[in-house]
Order: sequence, then structure tokens, then C-alpha cells
Amino acid sequence: MTEPPTTEGARGFTLIRVFDAPRELVWEVFTKPEHFTHWFGGSDTAVPMETLAMDVRPGGAWSAVMNTPDGRELPFAGTYREVVEPERLVFTFDNTNDRSDPNVEVATVTFNDLGDKTEVVFNQTGHLPEDVYPRTREGTSTFFDALAERLAELQAQV
Repeated sequence: MTEPPTTEGARGFTLIRVFDAPRELVWEVFTKPEHFTHWFGGSDTAVPMETLAMDVRPGGAWSAVMNTPDGRELPFAGTYREVVEPERLVFTFDNTNDRSDPNVEVATVTFNDLGDKTEVVFNQTGHLPEDVYPRTREGTSTFFDALAERLAELQAQV
């Protein structure tokens, strides 16, 4: 497997995780607000549905507000650049203080079909300070822990 390309001067990280669920279900949980709200931010952070908007199509926008256990609100927003259901999703994390800032973070997510399992390759590149990426990778890993929990809940309902 080859690593996703990075852009000139960009930094980032790659996280690979295998989920015990078919690719179509993983895609759905990644792209539908009623599921996204359960895992984005990890298990100890809330993303209320009323703060969540997802227009999953090329050029469509997304936004969410995470409420942290200590009472802070963390806004996220971006644009979907590429949507190839259920194989690939490319979207940005924009500077929510200045949406015109061209130095966005770009997430490329590949959903590899492994039969009854799915390998997700999450690659984030951009221009954050280099020392921020290890924390961002760790945070994304906790998001994926909550994603695995949500997938298990949905599988148990079947």
C-alpha cells in the first residue's frame, strides 16, 4: 500500500485502523450526522446535533461544535473536496476564525473493503506547527475508538 501524497511544505500524519464492520456501514457512520454526532470528538466530548451540518458532496460544507468536559466549545468547519462513496473522502479542516485562510488542513480518508471488516486510512496534511501533529494524531485515534464503539452498537442491533 502506498502512502497518500503530501503537498509541498505540508506536514501531517497518517493513522490506519481496521474496523470490525463492512465498508458501507463504516462509510455511513462517517458521513451521516445521526452517527457522526456519536463519535466525532471521542467518547468524552459531545457534538450536539443542532451544531452539526454535513453536506457530503464535492464543494459541500461541514461544521460541528464539540463541547468538552470542562465546558469549552471547539468549532470545526470545512469543505468536502472529493466524495467517492464508499471508497474515499477528502475534506478540509478550515480556520474557523478566518474561513478565507488558505492554510487549511486536508484529510484524505480511504475505506478499504476487507469483507466483513474495513481498513480506514486517515491522512491529514497541512500547515499546523510540527509539534501539534502528534496531539492531533492522538486525538484522531480517540475519535476512532469512539467510532469503533458506535459501529459495535449498530452491529449489535442487527
